[in-house]
Amino acid sequence: MSESFEAYRAERARLTELVLEEGTKTTKRFFNLDSAIYRDGALPARTKELLGLVASAVLRCDDCIRYHLDQSVHSGWSDEEIHEALDIALVIGGSITIPHVRRAYGDLEGLRETNE
Repeated sequence: MSESFEAYRAERARLTELVLEEGTKTTKRFFNLDSAIYRDGALPARTKELLGLVASAVLRCDDCIRYHLDQSVHSGWSDEEIHEALDIALVIGGSITIPHVRRAYGDLEGLRETNE
């Protein structure tokens, strides 16, 4: 893990605040929609985070993977459950997702060490 999750969380929060302060109405609406979709609904919020992790891996967005991995751990998913979700991403996304899955495993290891 190249950057601590504490530093990652702090910088993400800072940049989100900056966007919400200076962004357009459209930007703020999109950010609101993004937050709202991950709340409990027909699917529990924790399930949505795991879905977000899979989609992020398939789309090869390391920042998104990191965020949803952090949220998935916070939501109580076990390493085995997260690994299976990443297997789904690997099958759907193909071999091009291997570097992203590799980094996700490293980040998960770092998250577990931080939370011990």
